[in-house]
Amino acid sequence: LRVPKRYRHPALEERLSRRRTAQEARSLLRCRRAGIPAPVVYFVDYVTNSIYLEDIVDSVTVQDHIYSVQKSGDDTSSFHKLAEKMGELLARMHDEDIIHGDLTTANLLLRPPTEKLDLVLIDFGLSFISGLPEDKGVDLYVLEKAFISTHPDTEMMFQALLKSYAATSKKSGPVIKKLDEVRLRGRKRSMIG
Repeated sequence: LRVPKRYRHPALEERLSRRRTAQEARSLLRCRRAGIPAPVVYFVDYVTNSIYLEDIVDSVTVQDHIYSVQKSGDDTSSFHKLAEKMGELLARMHDEDIIHGDLTTANLLLRPPTEKLDLVLIDFGLSFISGLPEDKGVDLYVLEKAFISTHPDTEMMFQALLKSYAATSKKSGPVIKKLDEVRLRGRKRSMIG
């Protein structure tokens, strides 16, 4: 269900909500067709701009999983394998030209038991279709920034994710190159203000 933005003109809000609902449903269906784990779409209601999805029962976000392992003092060596699985999943998604638009560890679920590392991508509300390495690089950059801000001391985890992404994706070379360019632009922007 999309929460209306009251500051927007009602006609614009309706048009944007309808377009985003349709794009989210399309991206979810495209993922499912490609064998990429995402919730099943049961029904799309364009009157209320709602999508009725499969409930991933007893799942936990990757974000919460990382927090709980770090908080409990458990061995974090499992993070490396989790990062590799995430890299493989994102490479497969990008090879299908699906750009998530909001990649964070909160938008990746782990099905139980978490040791199996059975990942599911969720929240495709900002997704779109693009074959451009720039868009894929920005998608990865958003995730990298999310890692830095949400999970301090997990830099090696993101590096393992990128290595796995590069090994899995058929088109990783130009994407990683663009990611490096996007990083440079981001650094320049933060220096200038």
